[in-house]
Amino acid sequence: MRVKAMPRLFSQPSRLLTTLLAITLSALAVREAIAEQEAQAAKLHAGVAAVDVSPTQFPLNMPGGFRGNLAEKNYDPFHSRAIVLSDGETTIAMVVVDNLGVEPEVIQSAKEIAAEETGIPTEKMMVSSTHTHSGPSSGGGNEREKAYQQQLREGIAESIVQAHEDLQPAALGAASHPLPDEVFNRRWYLKPGRMPLNPFGEMDIVKMNPPRSPDVLDRPAGPTDPDVSVISIEKANGRPLGLFANYSLHYVGAIPRGQMSADYFGEFARLMPVRLRAGEDFVAMMSNGTSGDINNIPFGVTRPPREPFEQVSIVARKTADAAWFAVEKIDRYQRDLTIDMREREITLRHRRPSPALLKRAKEILEMKDPEQIEKLPRLAQIYARRTVRMAELPSDTVTVKLQAIRIGDIAICAIPFETFVEIGLDLKDRSPMEQTIVVGLANGRYGYLPTPRQHRLGGYETWLGTNKVQKDASEILVRNLMEMLEEVSGVGRVKSEG
Repeated sequence: MRVKAMPRLFSQPSRLLTTLLAITLSALAVREAIAEQEAQAAKLHAGVAAVDVSPTQFPLNMPGGFRGNLAEKNYDPFHSRAIVLSDGETTIAMVVVDNLGVEPEVIQSAKEIAAEETGIPTEKMMVSSTHTHSGPSSGGGNEREKAYQQQLREGIAESIVQAHEDLQPAALGAASHPLPDEVFNRRWYLKPGRMPLNPFGEMDIVKMNPPRSPDVLDRPAGPTDPDVSVISIEKANGRPLGLFANYSLHYVGAIPRGQMSADYFGEFARLMPVRLRAGEDFVAMMSNGTSGDINNIPFGVTRPPREPFEQVSIVARKTADAAWFAVEKIDRYQRDLTIDMREREITLRHRRPSPALLKRAKEILEMKDPEQIEKLPRLAQIYARRTVRMAELPSDTVTVKLQAIRIGDIAICAIPFETFVEIGLDLKDRSPMEQTIVVGLANGRYGYLPTPRQHRLGGYETWLGTNKVQKDASEILVRNLMEMLEEVSGVGRVKSEG
């Protein structure tokens, strides 16, 4: 009996399947073409760039401590990373530099170079520093430092120019994700009888980085901000283009001896392309938030020993994970949004020592007897020199730059100080915008910015020479930033205090 052969349905496509496939491919092509047209018509354009600014001449001093700290080589690279955004009317640049705190004069000259090349006004550029303590100075003392200062100036400008050249249709979204595990307030009330004299021979109410023993510690003197905040940028085809992140944590440290490192900020930037499965043209950056009183020491907890750079890697991985979770929360990327930016120059008074304090400082510096010097409080000679320098400042005032940025329903506040976390939390709480990011060490570095309450408690961050401006400076700056947020938001009066 002959068996009838089955039709070869799967060995070659039928005309119907071929037709359906052609229709499907055609529909996909039409959809992609429409998406491309929409992207081209969208207001938002974005560009990103990362320029290597790693030191090349050694030895170089790593500032940030009380004494010299020479480095002989780089452990990992340093970068100036830039994002340029345009809504068709306003173009802005946001730059994050791997540095302790780039000098205002270097930043301004870099902005002027970039402005000439791109046409972006200097007042529409924000340049912030990560505050790595294992990086080079930007001050330009000896010949090697002066050479690096010029390299840094050119690198910052070049990152803005390259990002501007990369401008392309884009979409943008923002979110945040908490990472409370790695932020700790470093100012503590101590148990009775445990507070040492400060360098001025006085007794503070709180101490920065006290011994971690439960016999010493009482309670922290302030809060923390646990959020890793992100602004995520996509290309027209939906692929990742750039990421601007912010976390209120000082540097981590514990870098191999004699080597320079971008700390967790640089390692975060290296990891994010992997987290987001991005291409080689993707650029991520981590800006320093309000971390003036926040560090990575888990007071009251025993942490196992770490090898050099290990804790940096741990924090970088965890912040990269938190940033990934934040990106996953973004349910809408906007192509049609408004960009605005305000800059104000605020004049603040320098702090000056009292006649009695200045007299005491000069007496300390004149001491020659080793036994007499040995009896002085810790850091007394260092702060005596700082006291004299504060007395000899040629001007009674200093002018600093504040910036407020609007990107759709996102706000960014830029402050040129090591800003206390309470200030950032206050700005976030009172901001009229849906999400607010506060960037510290932006457009310069002028010392610490405690609140008046924290000034009354004393401690390292409030000492004359560590803090350099009037004690109510934070209130002046916050008041101006709230007015600037109202201006850029266009939504009426901001939330009142309390």
